[in-house]
Amino acid sequence: MKNLRALLCPCLLPLLLNAMTLGRKPAVVYTIAGSDSGGGAGIQADLKAIHTLSAGACHGCSAITCLTAQNSRGVTQVHSPPVAFLREQLSVLEGDLFPSSIKVGMLGTEELATEVGGWLEKIKGETSTTTTPLVVVDPVMISTSGHKLIDDQAKAAMVERVFPHADVVTPNKFEAEELLGRKLTTPEEVEQGAREILAMGPGAVLIKGGHSLQEEHGKSGSVDESNSLGYAQDFLLMSDESSQEGKPVKDRPRLCDGSRGVWMRNDRYDTIHTHGTGCTLSSAIATAWAIGRRERDGDGQKRGVLSSMHLVDACCIAKAYVNAGIARGVQIGQGPGPVVHTGFPSLSENFPTIPLSNSETAPAFLPMRAFSSDEKTTAVELGSILPIVDTVEWVEKLATTPGVKDIQLRFKDTSDYSVILDRIKKSQSLCKENSVRLWINDYWRAAIEAGECFGIHLGQEDMASCADDGGLEKIRSAGLAFGVSTHSYSELAAALGVRPSYISLGPVFATSSKDVKFNPQGLETVRQWRRLIPTDIPLVAIGGISDAEIAKSIRDAGADCSAVIGAVTKAEDVATSVHLLNTAMQ
Repeated sequence: MKNLRALLCPCLLPLLLNAMTLGRKPAVVYTIAGSDSGGGAGIQADLKAIHTLSAGACHGCSAITCLTAQNSRGVTQVHSPPVAFLREQLSVLEGDLFPSSIKVGMLGTEELATEVGGWLEKIKGETSTTTTPLVVVDPVMISTSGHKLIDDQAKAAMVERVFPHADVVTPNKFEAEELLGRKLTTPEEVEQGAREILAMGPGAVLIKGGHSLQEEHGKSGSVDESNSLGYAQDFLLMSDESSQEGKPVKDRPRLCDGSRGVWMRNDRYDTIHTHGTGCTLSSAIATAWAIGRRERDGDGQKRGVLSSMHLVDACCIAKAYVNAGIARGVQIGQGPGPVVHTGFPSLSENFPTIPLSNSETAPAFLPMRAFSSDEKTTAVELGSILPIVDTVEWVEKLATTPGVKDIQLRFKDTSDYSVILDRIKKSQSLCKENSVRLWINDYWRAAIEAGECFGIHLGQEDMASCADDGGLEKIRSAGLAFGVSTHSYSELAAALGVRPSYISLGPVFATSSKDVKFNPQGLETVRQWRRLIPTDIPLVAIGGISDAEIAKSIRDAGADCSAVIGAVTKAEDVATSVHLLNTAMQ
């Protein structure tokens, strides 16, 4: 096993070890789509995505709707087998290999769309809520180059019979325009278009924006170039009911909640080697979604971040997977090359952000660097430990303890603003006297009013309400540092979108210090987070770090700072504990 670990990306190990050593069955993922004889799109791309993204945690099955004669230069002929043969494929698969998720691709005729819609209605009606397959529909109508692939009767049948059974539909820009009967030339028009497609019956809609909004208009068009040419942006909108799945606090929104409407952004590659991106994205969403369900329901043991994989998370992973494949695309034949299938995302440059604005990149908060960083920068150095305490007395004790550079103050016993403001002022005075930086948890208004605090830390729900109230800009304008908690892939994308001073991950291990809505992440997630976060943003690990030995394991996994509570507040000798924790983090 040691040799296996040396050969494989650590990000794949949770999936591989679950599939191989625990003897668990892989989740079954169907692709109901056409065949690409050139191997770059259709079921060929779908099956590659299912198997390489999941690293054995998912098993792909296919029901072929049509056969194409094509190569990298184009399609010369399409043959649709009898509908009865598609019916037979689905029947024999369903009876033996029941799906966890289903990707539906090209349905070239009205008869095929009607057949698949009827089958989806039946299979969803016969299963319980927990076992109903998750359905991703890629409404293949317009090719990447803008050519129409199906007639109006097939389109109408797909909307009427298939969309109502889809958990998410994933049209590209051209397909969204075909569904709506008009052009989409601005981000606002894309958002409105998504609302109208959502009204056609699916649980969610993802309008893929790898196609620039300016492609049809030229650089002299009216669309802001910075909004369309530099980024590949997808827009996800979910129904209120669908967005409740996996939401940690039901009545409090996050920036990554699909019901708000979520833009997902990557840098856009200037390349023609993008054959199969739509097929790959939709099958990757179905696969990632199935991985999440498998981790939640497979054997009753929930495993870290994978068990928190719901639709928005699956879309983030799928977008990162496709982006990595585009980055490595090369020409194989005489035409454009296909997207490359690379494995579970493991690089920060491929992972998307969820920006605050559909058009602008937010200015960064006060930059910080890890104490261990060898980058030459003037950024403030974050300490190797971040004690989190509840009282002014503990702030005073720690501010005078050698080795403590940062302290975070939280408020568990009161919500009275005047009391909180008074505690902040007293704590800040103590920290200033001892050249220690004070961070305030949650109460950003009081921190700004008190003055001279160093930074604010917010959870995902508080960050959303702060953003909605214009608070993030106020924090930035006040020159304060900003840290944010993350627990899932979508929360990480939202954190990256605001460009914080640090990002925290937790709980790494089980903890009793607060009511946590997420499962322990484990060290593998720490390793993955460090790879998905740019190196100029420190990673803070929190949760269950109760002694120096555990802190060392956190550091070895890639965390730049350990946020500690009981390791300090329950220590017999605080100074010794701080020294040992700092030493462990070197």
